[in-house]
Amino acid sequence: ASDVHFEPSHRAVAVHYRLDGVMKKVATLSRDLAPNVTARLKVLAELLTYRLDIPQEGSIRQASSRYGVDMRVSTFPTIQGERVVVRLFEASGKAMDLEELGLAPEVLSALTGMMRERTGAILLTGPSGSGKTTTIYACLRYLLRASGGGQHIVTIEDPVEQVIEGISQAQARPGTEFDFGRGLRSLLRQDPEVIMIGEIRDPETAAIAVQAALTGHLVFSTLHAGSACGVIGRLLDMGIEPYLLTSGLRGILNQRLVRRVCRVCGGPADAQSLGSRMADCENCAATGYRGRLLLAELVLLDGPLRRAILDRSDTASLEAVASGAGRLTLRDAAERAIADGLTTVQEIERVLGPR
Repeated sequence: ASDVHFEPSHRAVAVHYRLDGVMKKVATLSRDLAPNVTARLKVLAELLTYRLDIPQEGSIRQASSRYGVDMRVSTFPTIQGERVVVRLFEASGKAMDLEELGLAPEVLSALTGMMRERTGAILLTGPSGSGKTTTIYACLRYLLRASGGGQHIVTIEDPVEQVIEGISQAQARPGTEFDFGRGLRSLLRQDPEVIMIGEIRDPETAAIAVQAALTGHLVFSTLHAGSACGVIGRLLDMGIEPYLLTSGLRGILNQRLVRRVCRVCGGPADAQSLGSRMADCENCAATGYRGRLLLAELVLLDGPLRRAILDRSDTASLEAVASGAGRLTLRDAAERAIADGLTTVQEIERVLGPR
């Protein structure tokens, strides 16, 4: 599970796990027991137990954990009671290398080519929980190996989700004196070659990130947008001038995670028929899916796209220009996965929507 949800109602509190990106109800707590569970989580996360009327966020580090934050607790007041979501991190778990992510060969080749340029910004976008941080960590490990530890790689994150030996990692605290903007300005005085910013959330961070990319640094970050070209629109909305964007931005990776067909039962044959093997399958708990698969598209800033950005074209026009370059789109990657029997049409429509 990536998240545990405690969802209150007037009669009980439902407990859901988010498994492979899908919510599944696993238990029900009585209204009498639920406040005790919530209070205990708030104590462990160092939140205010007596404040039931405000949203709060905190972190829990397990005593048995060697590194970093293991859980992030978020509470939110509703008319039924406090809703709690616990995000789970594997701070010291097995890390995935870039070659293990399942990127299409042409995407992997283009991505590693950009990293060899050693300057510029590489941005990732996708919904929450789409594996962006995992991909960035894999990129950082790739650079660490390629340089033999000879590159100074630094990160500023909120939170640090996984500790990587040989990389200087810092945890920003938004709302304090150590936010992303101030932390990033200080990092630039640490003589870094590669900088990873957990997320570009505001115009100040965007401006510093682009400036870093223009002054000889390789910059990685994430930004929430509906598409790869939507990232360009968001940066323009944040006040980044088009000429700076076309000079500093190398490429944008847009990615999604879809459920992988169970290798034991073969998954659902179609939307109506689950099949007896799937109904009895313990490997996938009769869902037809086990594990997830990465779908990704990479937009490179070539000449036509740069000209469209300088013209301040809208997102739809930028998408048309980028598609004209013959790149592999998310839909193309999805169709490959379906043809290879790795996922289903129904799962693609759940994640990407109907064609």
